[in-house]
Amino acid sequence: RDTLRIREVVLFNAVVRWAEAYCLRHNKPNNAENQRKVLDRALYLIRIPLMTVEEFACDVAQSGILTDREVVNLFLYFIVNPKPSVQFPDSPRCCITGKEQVVCRFQRTESRWGYSGTSDRIRFVVDRRIFVVGFALYGSIHGPSDYECNLQIIHTGTGKVLASNDTSFSCDGSPNTFKVMFKTPVEILPNTNYTACATLKGSDSHYGTSGSRKVTVDLHGNGKVTFQFSYAAGCNNGTSVEDGQIPEIIFYT
Repeated sequence: RDTLRIREVVLFNAVVRWAEAYCLRHNKPNNAENQRKVLDRALYLIRIPLMTVEEFACDVAQSGILTDREVVNLFLYFIVNPKPSVQFPDSPRCCITGKEQVVCRFQRTESRWGYSGTSDRIRFVVDRRIFVVGFALYGSIHGPSDYECNLQIIHTGTGKVLASNDTSFSCDGSPNTFKVMFKTPVEILPNTNYTACATLKGSDSHYGTSGSRKVTVDLHGNGKVTFQFSYAAGCNNGTSVEDGQIPEIIFYT
């Protein structure tokens, strides 16, 4: 169902365990072929395209549940554009409700910010659980343009990539921001350090300045959430608390 709040790889592994248990209860050989027969059409309700390619490669592709053709088609779906059609749904589950919220880091916009393949990064902490669905990014100073970009949210303490999306967006040359979304919402826990990353490929863009280290967002009847931002050291294209990219984080509560 659309309201199921679970990562697809976790759902896949749970479904496989159920099929294994079914085979054992009914004295059937516990192999991938019989597990597939038990699952039947229910297998195609798992939204495999929403997984990361690493999750697909490590769990699904090696399970033996899918046919060789399905595995090849899904690998192509993950790595090529335009993407081939697959038998598995690719629409995100609607696991969040309420109004879309945005936290804005900057007070002013300037020109120019360049890109050389290094990601722009900013660390953040919140004081209540939220679900990040995307970032708003600055676009070109040279008129209408297209950008290729990779978005990531990283658990700063462990370095684990919690979400990643290779996508693109178009801008109109204005200093406005432009939404770029993840495939599925990313759960952000309170009092935990995360790093927001955006790697852009395109022309020089606008950038934000006069940034705030602490921003509180009024949730209009549902309390407040406070973001605290800090510099993300390491391989960083220059974004900091004071200026740079990733001016807005889009989220739900």
